[in-house]
Amino acid sequence: MATRSTPPAAASSADYTVPFITVTALFAIFGFLASLNNTLVAKLEDTFRLSHGPAMLAPGVWFFAYLVFSVPSAKLIERVGYKNTMVISLFIMVLGALLFVPAANMVSFPFTLTAIFVLATGVCALQTSANPYVSILGPEHSAPARLTLAQAFNSLGSLIAPWIAAHYILTDTSRNATSRTAAHMLEGPYIAVAGTLFLLALAVLFTHLPAITSTRAFRPATEGDPLLGRSIWSYPHTVLGMVGIFFYVGLEIALAAITIKFCQAQGISTVETAGDMLVGYYLCMMIGRFLGSFIMKWIKAEKLLAVLGILGVILLLVSMSTHGAVAIWSLVLCGIANSVMYPNIFALGIAELGPLTSKGSGVLTIGNVGGGVIPLLFGALADKVGIQYAFVIPIVGYIYVAYYGFSGYKPRRAVSA
Repeated sequence: MATRSTPPAAASSADYTVPFITVTALFAIFGFLASLNNTLVAKLEDTFRLSHGPAMLAPGVWFFAYLVFSVPSAKLIERVGYKNTMVISLFIMVLGALLFVPAANMVSFPFTLTAIFVLATGVCALQTSANPYVSILGPEHSAPARLTLAQAFNSLGSLIAPWIAAHYILTDTSRNATSRTAAHMLEGPYIAVAGTLFLLALAVLFTHLPAITSTRAFRPATEGDPLLGRSIWSYPHTVLGMVGIFFYVGLEIALAAITIKFCQAQGISTVETAGDMLVGYYLCMMIGRFLGSFIMKWIKAEKLLAVLGILGVILLLVSMSTHGAVAIWSLVLCGIANSVMYPNIFALGIAELGPLTSKGSGVLTIGNVGGGVIPLLFGALADKVGIQYAFVIPIVGYIYVAYYGFSGYKPRRAVSA
């Protein structure tokens, strides 16, 4: 039985500033951790003497956790609520970060992948709860802009991670350090991550966050409402949104994970400088998200998606057909094309779901597994034909995102509201 949580009048007058700031901080955290994991690809290639394909198991394992735990995370939200799910997620992430210590001592690639998987499990549950929570902290019509603003701080975390990695984790690898020394470079950063996550979990636990449910202003439902009898999979715009998330996350992670090696192949000599170009990639994403949250007052989310999908295709075609600085900067500028794709697809994918919002969030979050599948395909193709020709894979992703913005986003319901 679905119940109405808060009357619309009360909801419209509520002040959600503090909850929004709190949850936005969580966006920065999982942006930082996902970006740090992408940066580890270059580290793992050198430490364990891997080619592009096997090294892509790092993002592959990370996003496989989304396939396994997205739907269970949605069920956890229904059982314990958004706030408690966030707290549980953070403690799981603490465990995952601490597992990097024995992984480094064992100099074990499989154990390192295990640590990545556990950490990603917590991030998956955190993201499944935080994304819809931000969306429903206010009226539905402004949800895309609100989620885009929160994602801008996600990009801030993503921006910091490669700089830290390039200057404090990757440096010894670039100087031909032994595998054991290189592996031990992971210990300090991840112990610091574990401590920060533990403190943040306590902060969220003792912070007042309103107990909002998905039945509030989106579409209240009562017992016997035909909406409650429908499967979440019967909503085409949600399922197509999941596919859009699959392609978007996959292409974003693939491009981020290969940036350092691509820059070095294009003539950049030091890993620090190549790492700074990855920082530039995330800086473009952050700037695009801050600008996007502003201009979306006048431009609809779906139109912006279509335009940016086309922009991504153009930039990668340029990077495929050129060399040196032009090829590098065309790749870096893909951060602008990527900037508002995730929050816009997510907000459009849960539009008009009412009491099914948490389930819709779980379905959409499944799409994050694209971050595991597409980088593996990209890495395997790059090993065979080279990185530039492998850009054809993310180009397909950009084309799909453009389609979703043109047509796929439209809600179609068989029952009347």
